[in-house]
Amino acid sequence: MSELSESLDYIIEYEDEKEMLVIVPDKFNPFSIEELRFKKGKDVKIKVIEAEEYAKLIQEKISQEEVLVEEEEETTEEEVDILFQKDSSPAVRLVNTILIKASSVSASDVHFEPYEDETIVRIRMDGVLHDYMKIPPTTYQEVVSRIKVMAKLNVAEKRIPQDGKIRVKIGRKDYDIRVSVVPTVFGERVVLRLLEKTGQLLTLKELGLSPEDEEKVRKLAEKPYGIVLVTGPTGAGKSTTLYAMLLHIRNPRRNIITIEDPVEYQVKGISQIQVNPKVGLTFAQGLRAVLRQDPDIIMVGEIRDSETAEVAVQAALTGHLVLSTVHTNDAPSAITRLKDIGIEPFLIASSVEGIIAQRLVRKICLHCREPYRPDREELRELGLPEGDYTFYKGKGCEHCLGTGYKGRTGIFEVLELDEELKKLINHTQNANDIRNEAKKKGFKTMLEDGIEKILRGITTSSEVLSVVK
Repeated sequence: MSELSESLDYIIEYEDEKEMLVIVPDKFNPFSIEELRFKKGKDVKIKVIEAEEYAKLIQEKISQEEVLVEEEEETTEEEVDILFQKDSSPAVRLVNTILIKASSVSASDVHFEPYEDETIVRIRMDGVLHDYMKIPPTTYQEVVSRIKVMAKLNVAEKRIPQDGKIRVKIGRKDYDIRVSVVPTVFGERVVLRLLEKTGQLLTLKELGLSPEDEEKVRKLAEKPYGIVLVTGPTGAGKSTTLYAMLLHIRNPRRNIITIEDPVEYQVKGISQIQVNPKVGLTFAQGLRAVLRQDPDIIMVGEIRDSETAEVAVQAALTGHLVLSTVHTNDAPSAITRLKDIGIEPFLIASSVEGIIAQRLVRKICLHCREPYRPDREELRELGLPEGDYTFYKGKGCEHCLGTGYKGRTGIFEVLELDEELKKLINHTQNANDIRNEAKKKGFKTMLEDGIEKILRGITTSSEVLSVVK
């Protein structure tokens, strides 16, 4: 009986006390085979097959791995029986297959979109939705019921939105899956957000910052007090950047407390608080409580109202470093946003030390990347003068599921507020004026950072333009 290796570098086809046979792709990693030989102390024979055939075999093996649903201790016997039973019903198998597929392609979300004659299942991979399968209406009702049972939602209630959570183990990965169910004209629309608990947090070096921007972010994270804001739309990787900054400054001699909605990653050495508006624990209330806990560094998930902003400013002015996020298009606009929600300009100038704006772009697949010469129109859209440039794109292969992209990175702009910019903020909160003044001091916009990554063959011009313009 063949089984998967932990790294997916090989598949164990046969094994006895003395020897083993493993299946590998034509471009296999010889070090992983040597490591296996050393670890097992056996004679390891290899069977080489084409990469495409190997990819299919891997997918087939993954689909046979069992999905185990973890239960809270206080669940009833009846719930445990429902979730742990070896049920072979089509709905159970279908939900398992979809979750396994989402896990195997490192998807962030799964969408179930019901229409009149069918339900379309779409998987978000590297920030882009891809059609995966279609489900007939009769089967879809059972699929929704299965998901609701897993998330402990009311199966009979189909008229109001419901939210829940599933803890699930897929192979060697542990997931917290957030479930959102919303009624539509043709049935209930379901979205699953997959958060891998075993996923590794990124460091500042791994975010995709240019060397000069990385140095600026390090300086901002090491400030003794003040506010540092990360800005961008939903799904731009703001939380990842905040966690990277916390990892950089984490220290046993510092008291670090976070207030989040939800707590996405558990970090050792940092106290994390989950917002709960139902019992009155909002960002503002949590922030007030945290200030009585003698913190050195506070991370607030989002500044979304004047109350939270005022408490954050007071915390910064009384000697605390406050890290948080706001929703604006670029770094200078964050100043305008704070003014709009009611913070006085002199308080903004006194408390804010720096702003990081960011977007996520897909990276070109390294297995099928090829160079090309951009035309005049492409250069014009990027604001580049005519010249001899080499851009890159992915033509699509089995490694990237034919998309030409594999993985994501960030494009950034980092605005440090020096004394001159703070004086300017006292007089005007106009984003254009702040941007123009910052550019005189070497401020690099997200578009400029994106162009650098295009020229280095990391991403494409269409990706950068789609998120910046």
